[in-house]
Amino acid sequence: MSGPSRHFVSLAACFLLSLLPSRAAADDKEQHYLYVSVPGVRNYLEYGGHGLLVFDIDDEFRFVKRIPTAGFAKDGKPSNVKGICASADTDLVHISTLETLTCLDLKTETVLWEKPYEGGCDRMALSPDGRIIYLPSLEKDHWHVVDAITGHVIARIETKSGSHNTIYGLDGRFAYLAGLRSPLLSIADTSTHTVTNAVGPFSASVRPFTVNGRQSLCFVNVNELLGFEVGDIESGKMLHRVEVQGFKKGPVKRHGCPSHGIGLTPDERELWVCDATNRRLHLFDATIMPPRQTGDIELRDEPGWVAFSLDGRFGWPSTGDVIDVASRRIAAQLTDETGAAVQSEKMVEIHFRDGEPTKTGDQFGIGRVTEPEK
Repeated sequence: MSGPSRHFVSLAACFLLSLLPSRAAADDKEQHYLYVSVPGVRNYLEYGGHGLLVFDIDDEFRFVKRIPTAGFAKDGKPSNVKGICASADTDLVHISTLETLTCLDLKTETVLWEKPYEGGCDRMALSPDGRIIYLPSLEKDHWHVVDAITGHVIARIETKSGSHNTIYGLDGRFAYLAGLRSPLLSIADTSTHTVTNAVGPFSASVRPFTVNGRQSLCFVNVNELLGFEVGDIESGKMLHRVEVQGFKKGPVKRHGCPSHGIGLTPDERELWVCDATNRRLHLFDATIMPPRQTGDIELRDEPGWVAFSLDGRFGWPSTGDVIDVASRRIAAQLTDETGAAVQSEKMVEIHFRDGEPTKTGDQFGIGRVTEPEK
């Protein structure tokens, strides 16, 4: 080929190439992933095995990869994962098990350290700047305050409540500490690492809970209740008890209480409550007090937790069902590289751009409305 013909082909090729997205443009797009730590339902390996599983939120929750993690019990078998949190400011993800806290580098996907703590570990919380972890002992008397970079203990908080679940407020000023043996939700001032207040007492021991973005209200599961209770964080008083209507309590496989898992949509318009007996999520209108029941969603197994995507599009119960919030329908179901159904109560959303972490979600379904109430 020569002359004008060759020139025409060259121009045509250049035109076709111009229609393709450039590598720089593709790399510049923010990518959204769901990081799921397993075994995240007790130590059951049938729900995804062991490791940190990554799913592509933008590609219908396609399985991407499995990152090897630490967290083995004395018998050499993977230990129960108790919590997960991550920070784009430090490029770190932390995973707690019954015995240890593990720190991984998000960019290299390598374990930086794994450390045991006196009394074991439970579901921790990470400060907004990614520097401090409030780490509960395993249902014992205290929380450790831990340097998230080094793993060193900074302080110790004694509550004698059966330490269990922890939330860090969005502004970083307070941490909320719930114990299995107490009807009170303790509040710690993070500038002094001391308990300065509490909400309650509620009608029974506090189980999973959530707080709104302004940190004026908390919504708590309690033992024996199919439903939840509402507390006023500012006054410390319990405000409402809300029981799920149209469904009965019954036997549950795990956790010993009918409702173990509660979350606010990021816009705080809805509150979702787990029902293990009936394998459902119950939905409530949270724009009114007390919240009003509006519907339910049937799941593939008993839920023990629920969280939401940062943009509020998806709800993530621990069953591995992915719920489209707007339509209230199941949009996908998590499966691993073998096609096995994945379930976990410990998952967190992480965004990347050009390989750099840019934003992270939370393992709890916390509210994200921080403007003053109108």
